[in-house]
Amino acid sequence: MNILRFTDLCAQDQVRGQRVLIRADLNVPQDEAGRITEDTRIRASVPCIEQALKAGAAVMVTSHLGRPTEGEFKPEDSLAPVATRLAELLGRPVPLIAKWVDGVAINPGEVVMLENCRLNKGEKKNDPVLAKKMAALCDVFVHDAFGTAHRAEASTYGVAQFAKVACAGPLLAAEIDAITRALENPKRPLVAIVAGSKVSTKLSILKSLAANVDQLIVGGGIANTFMLAMGLPIGKSLAEPALVEEAKAVIEMMKARGAAVPIPTDVVVANEFAAMARANKVPVEAVQDDDLILDIGPRTAAELAGIIARAGTVVWNGPMGVFEYDQFAGGTRTLAAAIAHSPAFSIAGGGDTLAAIAKYGIEKDIGYISTGGGAFLEVLEGKTLPAFDILMQRAAA
Repeated sequence: MNILRFTDLCAQDQVRGQRVLIRADLNVPQDEAGRITEDTRIRASVPCIEQALKAGAAVMVTSHLGRPTEGEFKPEDSLAPVATRLAELLGRPVPLIAKWVDGVAINPGEVVMLENCRLNKGEKKNDPVLAKKMAALCDVFVHDAFGTAHRAEASTYGVAQFAKVACAGPLLAAEIDAITRALENPKRPLVAIVAGSKVSTKLSILKSLAANVDQLIVGGGIANTFMLAMGLPIGKSLAEPALVEEAKAVIEMMKARGAAVPIPTDVVVANEFAAMARANKVPVEAVQDDDLILDIGPRTAAELAGIIARAGTVVWNGPMGVFEYDQFAGGTRTLAAAIAHSPAFSIAGGGDTLAAIAKYGIEKDIGYISTGGGAFLEVLEGKTLPAFDILMQRAAA
């Protein structure tokens, strides 16, 4: 993917004395008192900011936080706690500027936080007037927020369209490199794990991957629908009977390419969905009418682990079962361990996937952990994200 990279501009001493606007993803969770409860995204933004400061730039950083109403400021929408935390991490003041669209006073070597960009009227609709004002603030625009790369908004697309220079920050560039390695030029066999509650939410992803991968592993409620498509009993498990034909089509797509969708041969069931529910391991043929399938069984998990062990590339999105409850976590735990121990390049994304990675402590064993939820899913669908599109356009101009 041909894009301009901020790291290269810094290395070539092209940002010294320049005004740099960084679109970061600082949308962090907070408690009712406004205290940040998890600061991974803020810490992940630090390298780009430090890179800009070291290169002698005047640095402006902005982000969205939550879902504010444009033009209506509320204290809970403010980036003030984020600015405070960023100042702690950088070891220097990070003033918060509220009304910044019409101009920001800043000198080289300084860094400021520009208040929640989604408070600006026209942000979500990518208003060109707003985008041009943002672009006029800077000499260099840096997109470093992969989690917003699937949205064409003023602070993610429009500003990149009109800025003098538009480039990818180190976080976004790393995502692009990992995605390219995993999907555009993968080492084979390419194995994709797609799990979740509904086929409908990931049908386009399944079809897109079915045209490219060597093994397509399904889990969760999605696997239940595929089992139904194979005529297997699923009791009262979560599934989408209306999409059985779609599941069959995915299986046939894979079969036509000499690839496969492994169907579970054993599962873990319970009579209720509860933390204290009693788990029973049964062959798929033995699932009863009042059973809920809440995980794959150990035989299936071992088979899938073997597939992963032979893979050249693994793409992982979604846990295999209700891993939050230990009695239904075996499938996810086994696959997580298999991916961690595999020599294959692995890329993982999605909120539940990241939670599983954290639970089993395998962060350092995953080739690349994607920071974007919706953006990661759209990449798996085969879509070109708006942020990638405009950065490629600017690089080609």
